[in-house]
Amino acid sequence: MARRSLPLLRHLLHDSTVAAAAPPPQPLGLAGSRRSVTYMPRPGDGAPRAVTLIPGDGIGPLVTDAVRQVMEAMHAPVYFETYEVHGDMSTVPAEVIESIRRNKVCLKGGLATPVGGGVSSLNVQLRKELDLYASLVNCFNLPGLPTRHENVDIVVIRENTEGEYSGLEHEVVPGVVESLKVITKFCSERIAKYAFEYAYLNNRKKVTAVHKANIMKLADGLFLESCREVATKYPGIKYNEIIVDNCCMQLVSKPEQFDVMVTPNLYGNLVANTAAGIAGGTGVMPGGNVGQDHAIFEQGASAGNVGNEKLVEQKKANPVALLLSSAMMLRHLQFPSFADRLETAVKRVIAEGRYRTKDLGGNGTTQEVVDAVIANLD
Repeated sequence: MARRSLPLLRHLLHDSTVAAAAPPPQPLGLAGSRRSVTYMPRPGDGAPRAVTLIPGDGIGPLVTDAVRQVMEAMHAPVYFETYEVHGDMSTVPAEVIESIRRNKVCLKGGLATPVGGGVSSLNVQLRKELDLYASLVNCFNLPGLPTRHENVDIVVIRENTEGEYSGLEHEVVPGVVESLKVITKFCSERIAKYAFEYAYLNNRKKVTAVHKANIMKLADGLFLESCREVATKYPGIKYNEIIVDNCCMQLVSKPEQFDVMVTPNLYGNLVANTAAGIAGGTGVMPGGNVGQDHAIFEQGASAGNVGNEKLVEQKKANPVALLLSSAMMLRHLQFPSFADRLETAVKRVIAEGRYRTKDLGGNGTTQEVVDAVIANLD
C-alpha cells in the first residue's frame, strides 16, 4: 500500500500545483463580450422593414429625427415612410392609416390634443381605428440618473379602447353633461390576458389590477372579475388588486413593490405618468401601443411628449424616451441585436452624465445627446 500511495501522492501534488498556477475560470457569460447562445434568424429576417413615421407636433420632429440618425448610424434594417400628421387635423389621413396597416409598425412623435372644444384626439382615433388595445409603458431606474426611489421597474399595461375614452358625451339639458364610461367583458379579458402573458414571457413575478370597484361596482367590478378569471390560468404569477387612489399613494411612497400593473383606460394614463415621474421623468420612459396586427411606438408617458416652444427653439428636447421606444420597436421587428446595441448605448450616455438635457439636470441639446449615443454604439 505504501509503495502505491507514494506515486499517487506525487500525482495529486502535481495536479494541485498546476491548478493553482492556472488562471481562475471566468463565470459563464463573462468570458467574452459576445453571447454564448445567439439569436438564430429565419431565412429572410434580415430584409429591411418599412416603418411608418409620424413626426407629429412640437418636439416630435426633433426626437423622431434623432431616431432616424441613430438608425442610419447602426445601419439598422429599417426604412421610414414619413407622413405629416398634426393634432389640429379633424381626422388621421386615410393614406396614413393605410401605411400603418401595410407596414404593421409605426413610430410616432407626440400629437397635440386640443383641450375642451375642438377636434377629437388623433391619438385615440389611431388606437381605435387599428384596435391597438394594449398600451405598455416601462418605468424603471436608469443607472447614473439619481431619483428619490431606487429599484423601480414597473410595467403599466393599460386598456386602450374603451372606458372614459369611449367619447360618448352629450348635453342632457343646458348646463348638464353626461359622459359614459364603457367597460366590456371582451376588452377586460383581453387586456388581462395580455398583462399575464407579458409577465409570463418576461419572467415577471406579479400582476396588480388597479380599480375603483368600491364605487363603480358594476363597471370596475366587471374589470376585476375578468382579471381574476385570467389570473387562475397563471398560477405561477402572483395576483393582487389595489384601489386607484391607494395605488397613487403607494406609488409615490414605495414604488418598488409594483411589478406589472393592469388598468382600465383612464387610470392607466394617470398611473403611467406618475410612475414615469418617480423613475426619472417622462423624457426617458419608453412605451408603445399594440394590437393583434399592428403596433405604434412612442414616448411612454404622455406628459411632455409635445413639449413647448422654448424647447423647440433651443433644440433641447430629450430624445431618450423615443430612442428606447425604438429599441422596443426593433425587438418587435425581431432585430434583437440592433435593439441591444441601441439600448446599451443610450444607457451608457445616461450613466456617464456628460450629455443630458435640462429635464435630466443638464444643459445639452438634442443633437449632442444623439451624437453621444452614436459614439457609444458597439
